[in-house]
Formats: sequence, structure tokens, C-alpha cells
Amino acid sequence: MQSFDFVIVGAGTAGCVVASRLSENGKYSVLLLEAGGSDRTIWIQLPIGYGRTFFDRSINWMYDTAPVAGLGDRSSYWPRGKVIGGSGSINAMVYVRGRPEDFDDWRDMGNPGWGYDDVLPYFRKSEDHDHGATHHHGQGGEIHVTDISRRAHPLCDLFVETAKALGYQATCDFNGPDGEGVGVYQINTRQGLRASSANGFLRPALRRQNLELRTRCQVTRILFEGKSATGVEYVRGNRLQKVLARREVILCGGAVNSPQLLQLSGVGDGEGLKTAGVEVLHHSPAVGRNVQDHLAVSYFYTSSRPTLNDELRPLTGKIRAGLRYLWDRGGPLSMSVNQGGGFVRSHAGAPRPDLQLYFSPVSYTQTPLSRRELLNPDPFSAFLLSFNACRPTSRGWIHITSPDPLAAPLIQPNYLSTDKDVTDALTGAKLLRRIAATAPLSDIITGELAPGRHVQTDDALLQDFRNRADTVYHPVGSCVMGPDPGAAVVDSRLRLHGLAGVRIIDASVFPTVTSGNTNAPTVMAAEKGAAMVLEDARSGGVSARA
Repeated sequence: MQSFDFVIVGAGTAGCVVASRLSENGKYSVLLLEAGGSDRTIWIQLPIGYGRTFFDRSINWMYDTAPVAGLGDRSSYWPRGKVIGGSGSINAMVYVRGRPEDFDDWRDMGNPGWGYDDVLPYFRKSEDHDHGATHHHGQGGEIHVTDISRRAHPLCDLFVETAKALGYQATCDFNGPDGEGVGVYQINTRQGLRASSANGFLRPALRRQNLELRTRCQVTRILFEGKSATGVEYVRGNRLQKVLARREVILCGGAVNSPQLLQLSGVGDGEGLKTAGVEVLHHSPAVGRNVQDHLAVSYFYTSSRPTLNDELRPLTGKIRAGLRYLWDRGGPLSMSVNQGGGFVRSHAGAPRPDLQLYFSPVSYTQTPLSRRELLNPDPFSAFLLSFNACRPTSRGWIHITSPDPLAAPLIQPNYLSTDKDVTDALTGAKLLRRIAATAPLSDIITGELAPGRHVQTDDALLQDFRNRADTVYHPVGSCVMGPDPGAAVVDSRLRLHGLAGVRIIDASVFPTVTSGNTNAPTVMAAEKGAAMVLEDARSGGVSARA
């Protein structure tokens, strides 16, 4: 049976970073296992192609949640990357770290070393930023951060001016010294191509002799001797195979697959595991709990000025956009459609920005979500405004329903299950309406497509939110980090409470969801987690096995 120093499960955003860092010094052998296949397709590498990958079962787990009471018993569609690069290969590429206070909260919840000053060096380490090296940004790192403010659609300027008219400040960098306000999002692209952790970290690292990547490998369980992890079992093709880890098994499966694999391996809430038909190895009640996600709704407006619809809908527009991209890797194909936005306070007394805004100079109202493609927007000039609460207080759960490793787990996000989240939903909806009613944006609006002007009362606005709101694809927290084994899954060094030889390094360990998009903080956590693994390996903090 083969053995490696480290066996990493999941070649997603975090796994690619961890594999690169652990193999960097050449001292350790590393095996990276991925359930999906190659990311070398045009729809992944072309920035605007992510609209298509959201519904491609060959590279996407395509989960659906259980019916959610807060959404009128609707289920929510959760795309998750089943491909090299994971969800970072199918996301909208928006680069947002989160507020400094987010990480100070993590530290204050009993996780030393996770405050903003502690994690900033790891954000900077991975960055190759258009703004160059500063106290807040890095240059020369593996992930390129592109400032598209000069190339964003002209309507983004109207959105910013409108927000300023409402008293919000403008910012040129949501990740800089003052990230509060409105502006244009930075994105993860390099020379017009997606800048994922697969491209930035894993691809160069695969030239090393001590790193091996195996794709199409569905890991079915972690192998244990007593309470110490020794390796993993996985299916490749029709063969069940095993591989040993001399030092550690590291889970990088993300907020859905990491708790799923733990539960399949007998680690989780004891009663829940018995109900699912799994023998209990270690009672860890927090596995799969504490799930958090951002929930958003979009308001759609027709416009008297051209939008991206006018560029991308006609065949001639597609041809022009394609030729422009071939000429200099520029134009709309080189960017996300999520261009404008910001972080604002819902009211003057809010202690920190608590709403995230999105302005996209494009609309999709005439096709169902299951067929929506970014290159086929509405055949008329329109745009959308959207928002989500930055730090929702609702908590959900993820749990297996059988011992079958190929069966999808049950996902219950429990959206809108707290009074605060309901209040935030109504507050945000009213803010979108205020923005749309304020010049200069109001000067170009010719109508409201959705929800429609007939939706006016608080009850109607809230009901519309329940009817149409959906995930922003930011699930975290299902293997939460914390000091209490009864309430957390891993400690502040990402080691599982009560078990040896196994860690989790991905967004599932986040104690609370960050204020914004979650890809950048996942890369940071992977950088910091890999550094911890190497520190412990050097100091003997994790004993090697022969």
C-alpha cells in the first residue's frame, strides 16, 4: 500500500494552496486527491464562462438544499466545484477579504492567532496585486488581483454617484485601509484569464517530484487506528483503493464535503450517525452544524441607456466581444458581470458595515435559473441591484442520511430563522428602492421589472424576499474552529478535537461568515493552515508514523 507524508482530500481553492505550500521545501511527499477532473476548459478559464459552469454536472456537485421554511419551503440551489480548483474554478472571481473586525471576532471567540493583524500577512503573501506592494497588499504572489475600475461598464459610475448622493462614501479598494463605501470590485484574473488557486498555486507545483495529483478519486472515508488517522479510502473508476498518510490527513473539501466525509468516517454527532447507519468512532456534535451563508435578492430595472445586455445579447455583439478578447484579452468577456457594489451601514447607529451591495450592468429575467447563461442576457437594456446581510445570524446544518459515500448529504441552511435576519432583509430591500429612486440612477430607470412597483408594503417586500432570495454561494462554518470540543470541531491550529493526525483547512472552519465573498479568506486560511502544518512538522507537534 502506498504512503505519503501528507494526504490532502480535495483540490479546491484551499487544497491547491495547501498542496503547493507543503511540497514547496521538497522535504515531504504530498498526495492530492480530487473527486472531479481537469479545469482546463474554456468555460472555466474564460472569466465570463462561469455562468455556464454553474449548471454543468461534469464539474459541479449541483446540490439542492432541503426545503427552507424561511423561503416559503423552497429549496436553494448550491453549486459547488467538482473539479480542480473547486468552487474557485466556477465562482464570479470577486476578490473581497472581509472586514478587519470579522477576524478580530474570530480571535475573540477563543481562536488566538486569527485576528486581523495575524491574518493580514497571509492575505498579502498570496497576492499579486495591481496596486503593488503596500502595507495592505502584496505583489509577486500566486493569485493576481485585477483592478477593473477603468474598464467597468459606464453605468457603474452612475451607481457610485447615486450612492454618494445618499451619503455613502466612495472607495477605490474594498480591501484597503478603508474598505467601507461603494465602488468597483477587484477580481481574480490574470491577463484576461481566471486566476484561481489551481492556476496560481497547483499548476506550477505539479512540476515537483514530491507532489502527486490524482483526479476522479472519490474519497469514501478516513482510515483510523484507534483515534489516530492513518490514511484514506477512495474509489477510482470501479476500484476501491487505500493510501496511508505518515504524518497527516488534511481535509480541504469545503463546507459541504468536509463534514460529509467526517460523518462517513464515524466522526460527528453520535445519535445522528447511528440514525444514518454509520458506526460511531468519535462523538463530535458540532460536525455539520453552524452552517452560515449569505442570502441575497436582486431588483431588476429597465434602462434608457445601453447596458451589457446590448453588448452581449445580439450575435454581432458576441462577435465583437469575442474579437476584442482575442485581440487584447479585454472587454466584457475578460470580467465578471458583478462589477459595482459596496459595504454600507443599514442605519447611522450600525457599528460596522452590515449590508453588501451589488450593481451588475446586466439582467436575466426571461430565462429560468436552470438555463441562465451570462452570454444570453435579456433582449433589452436593463440592470440589477442586489444586496445581502454581511453577517447573518441564522445557522443551518449538513448531515449524511446513509452510509453511501456517493449520496448527497442533506443540507438545511435555515435561512431567515432569526428576527435579525428578517429585519435585515426588509432593511436591505428598502435600501435598493432608495437607490433606484435617487439621481443620477433614477434618471435612466424606465421601469422596475422585479419585484414590480405593486410591491410596496413591508409585508409585501418581505414576502417577495422570501419568494425570490437565494444563496450568494458562500457557505461556511460546518466544521467550526473554537476551543470547546462540544461546540467546535477543530482548535485554533485546525486540528480535530479528540483525534490525531487529521486537520481541516477550508472555509468549513470559519467561526462566522466573513463580510463579503469567501474565496479570498479561504486562500488566506489555507496559507495560514499550511504554515501551521509545517511548523508542527518541524517541531514534532504532530508525530510521524512509520
